[in-house]
Amino acid sequence: MSSIGVGLIGAGSFGAQHAMALALAGGFHLVGACRESPQGLEDFIARHGGRAYSGTADLLADPAVDAVVIATPHDRHEEAAVAAARAGKAILLEKPLAPTLEACDRIAAAAKAASVPLMIGHVQRFAAPLVAAKAALDAGRLGAVRFGMSAMVKLWMEANRQPWHMRNASGGGMLMTAGIHALDRLLWLVGSPVHSVTAVAQAAFHDQESDDSALLLLRFASGAAATVASIAYRDGAPFGGTELVCENGVMLIDPGGAVRIGKGAAWTALDVPESSNTMFDALVSEWRAFGRLIREGGPNPVDAASARATIACILAALESSKLCREVVLAP
Repeated sequence: MSSIGVGLIGAGSFGAQHAMALALAGGFHLVGACRESPQGLEDFIARHGGRAYSGTADLLADPAVDAVVIATPHDRHEEAAVAAARAGKAILLEKPLAPTLEACDRIAAAAKAASVPLMIGHVQRFAAPLVAAKAALDAGRLGAVRFGMSAMVKLWMEANRQPWHMRNASGGGMLMTAGIHALDRLLWLVGSPVHSVTAVAQAAFHDQESDDSALLLLRFASGAAATVASIAYRDGAPFGGTELVCENGVMLIDPGGAVRIGKGAAWTALDVPESSNTMFDALVSEWRAFGRLIREGGPNPVDAASARATIACILAALESSKLCREVVLAP
């Protein structure tokens, strides 16, 4: 396969980021896109090129489309991903995998049955600071993680916020939409299954059905414990990162910048490539990894099982908050 033809399902604000990233990744070209908003689709095609499809079925029927990126509302991931798998297309599915475990399982089963690559877009796993941090942990520089803290604190009512983000039925909420980054990077770095979750989740700052704030306490099978803060303020300034206390040292991670290791009462910085836009560079790296998966096969850097584990934690957190008790995850 020379250049991989890509069809974009859901050409919204982040779909545009995908279009720019795949153009820089090498080995891809945008065939076209579909979107519910006719004017939005027209604007997207005018900016990024390609064909405007009448809908998902029209896009998937085009033999020029080898792979799809799905960037629709969360509750529509299953329908689009299952259809793409049955059409034999490689799939890059934006996080979250799906808002229910049953939908996660049906997506994974459809991809397996069709023998098509399925990679989930947890983009922060490709950010240079987190890649460097993970490599240091895997090399045993600090020993096992014992305690951790991870946060995503940001403005909720951004320009791209949509009504479906505020509803539970559509898979909305801060935790499923943005706080998931803080949770997923923590799970990836710790590298142990989560045993149980205790949480408080609520709409603390906005009049909406779904959560805008959540605090999670995770107990891992390894014996480690960690907290996650997912908070969408009405007014403030963004902050967030991950802090790890390990057997033989500590680590501070800024997902958009530096990584520092603390040992012997002194701090040293890990070598992290400089970037003017770390998260966009991570998206380009994500596309390159997707290309390798299509051309060479595994290992899959973000497979469905890993992404499902993140969803299981989120659902356990929401249940814990509702029941006011610790929720043990199924093994």
